[in-house]
Amino acid sequence: MFSFKNKIAVVTGGARGIGRCIREEFEKAGATVCVIDLLENGYFVGNLADKATLETFAAKVIADYGHVDYLINNAAPKMCGITDGSYEDFEYALKVGVTAPFYLSKLFAQHFAERASIVNISSSRDRMSQPQTESYTAAKGGISALTHALAVSFAGKVRVNSISPGWIDNHYTVYEGADAVQQPVGRVGNPPDIANMALYLCSDMAGFITGENICIDGGMTHQMIYHGDHGWTLDTKKE
Repeated sequence: MFSFKNKIAVVTGGARGIGRCIREEFEKAGATVCVIDLLENGYFVGNLADKATLETFAAKVIADYGHVDYLINNAAPKMCGITDGSYEDFEYALKVGVTAPFYLSKLFAQHFAERASIVNISSSRDRMSQPQTESYTAAKGGISALTHALAVSFAGKVRVNSISPGWIDNHYTVYEGADAVQQPVGRVGNPPDIANMALYLCSDMAGFITGENICIDGGMTHQMIYHGDHGWTLDTKKE
């Protein structure tokens, strides 16, 4: 469906999960993919929270290929909550989830090819939360806002969009019962649900789309929930 022959794609956090699927789909479509991850990946192992590491990685990509066509900021920030999360935990999450995407965009700014695209992976947690998820939620909210800011700054040069995944099971588990039917589409998501959108947003088919956030969550964030409605109940007892 997509052809990215002779294109250079950078994928952060591309060694597993959604990032790995994005990398594999780009490769199937003919692209050369440069990955940075804490895990071994065949290209570059490094910590996205470290400024010097980002600079070294970007310099390597440019030295190896001379330009970047697509930047996919996918690496997941650490999740910690208000009760147990430390200052350092929260700071680290923001460095990985917001600062690194900003700085890589800056480092590649003069090296993006014509019709280049940035895709930021946010989360449906950018608009809804569970208890004790402050660092992750803040980082995902930050990258969603960063998306439209970059789209305006890069106007006419680079299109910038974000994807907000809902429940995505990286192990391709097939869920039944409540876990599945609570989602309006009737199932839990898988990495290709996100990878396919990432490739679409990078393709010329999405040439009129920039500054957008696309939520891919099986419709969960659009489903209103009331106590006692359709079997939903809220336990108000405090332990």
